[in-house]
Amino acid sequence: MAKTTTDHDEIRRWAENHGGKPAVVRSTHDEGKEGGGRSGRSRKTGVGLLRLMFPKARQSHHDELEEIGWEAFFKQFEEAKLALLYEEDSNFNKLVGRETAEKRDHGDNKAARH
Repeated sequence: MAKTTTDHDEIRRWAENHGGKPAVVRSTHDEGKEGGGRSGRSRKTGVGLLRLMFPKARQSHHDELEEIGWEAFFKQFEEAKLALLYEEDSNFNKLVGRETAEKRDHGDNKAARH
């Protein structure tokens, strides 16, 4: 059965116990590089789309993911008002909006962030 949490220590413990690391989708990450756009600078802002990656999992391909630090991960996690939906005994996880998590906790299994 899946659990939901916003507790940073619980998230980090669970991820690290499963070999997980904080990551961002590379195409959404602002690396501070110049290029693109009229001004010659990237228009992307912030960390980008967050993920937890599991480099040692055979079925995982991480070409699109870039590892980031926990501090940057949790800063964006809080700014985006996210929660982690996860299964304790597997690598299953999903970052969802806190409103969505709350609705699902109250039985609305079709709840989603719009």
